[in-house]
Amino acid sequence: MRPEDTTKTIDAAIQAAVWAPSVHNTQPWSFAVDGEEIALRADSDRKLRVGDITGREQLISCGAALENMRIALRAMGREALVRVLPDPDRPALMATVRLGEPVEPDEHTLMLYGQVERRRTHRAGFTDQPIPDRLLDELAQQAALEGARLTPIRSTAAVRVLAALTEAAQEVQAQATLFTMDVIRWGRAPESGRADGVPAEAYPREPVTTEPAFAQRDYAHGRPWGGEADRLTATSTGLIAVLTTLADSREDWIAAGQALQRVLLHASAHDVRAAFHTQSLEMVHLREFARQELLSGEYPQMIMRLGFTPDEGIGVRRPIDEVREDTGA
Repeated sequence: MRPEDTTKTIDAAIQAAVWAPSVHNTQPWSFAVDGEEIALRADSDRKLRVGDITGREQLISCGAALENMRIALRAMGREALVRVLPDPDRPALMATVRLGEPVEPDEHTLMLYGQVERRRTHRAGFTDQPIPDRLLDELAQQAALEGARLTPIRSTAAVRVLAALTEAAQEVQAQATLFTMDVIRWGRAPESGRADGVPAEAYPREPVTTEPAFAQRDYAHGRPWGGEADRLTATSTGLIAVLTTLADSREDWIAAGQALQRVLLHASAHDVRAAFHTQSLEMVHLREFARQELLSGEYPQMIMRLGFTPDEGIGVRRPIDEVREDTGA
């Protein structure tokens, strides 16, 4: 491959990576390029200081970025040779991705790649349109490909419990100054020029009531921020689903991020979007309660609502020249 072609391919892979979802859109990653290898690193300055002490959510975010790189490279006709957590002495090094042999991209990979910049996180209610069972089965298969399990929560009682856990965690966190500072730090004012954090237009100005209600983060913190009501007035809770893993190591968190991103991209291709609710997973005892009482002992990595919405969503990302560096000679 010519050097200019290699550069173009690597730039496209990093461009795809930065469009991955991340907690509060912190974009907690950076990329170092050496020849035909990309090093994906966690950016400690962008980790939540209180809500993510263990780094679990940061590693899930980095796992989603890694999945986007893998998909992008295959879509461009190159296999991705991945090593996850390759160096115990460099805990910030999440993975290395080396350009492998030429491959013929399959139709599904091209479909997923086409959703990388289209996918958006939702922060309001959904329409009443149900998600077809066949699509839910496909989403579960996508998660399984990366070693995780996606479970739609069918029990009304279990949905109420998850909603109550989310509400309890949100209420406690809203009263805790340090938790609140994590959220305020990443809430963007209207017309802000920042290329990270949660845009004020990405959530409704007035809370949308669903039944049962899943508490939303208060990024506005009492200020009159938020999107126009007519764009964000759907009131269905949507389908509740939980992404779990059998173990709870750093490798599992990265795998969960890869599984999550495959699910989100496949869902986006069918116009299904996701709203995330991680409040209860940031509190050890509530996460453990959900694991033991609702999830058969598996570790919850993401609680989400899935559904259809007329809102196209707003996305902002840092340009790759802010997250990329060349380390080769």
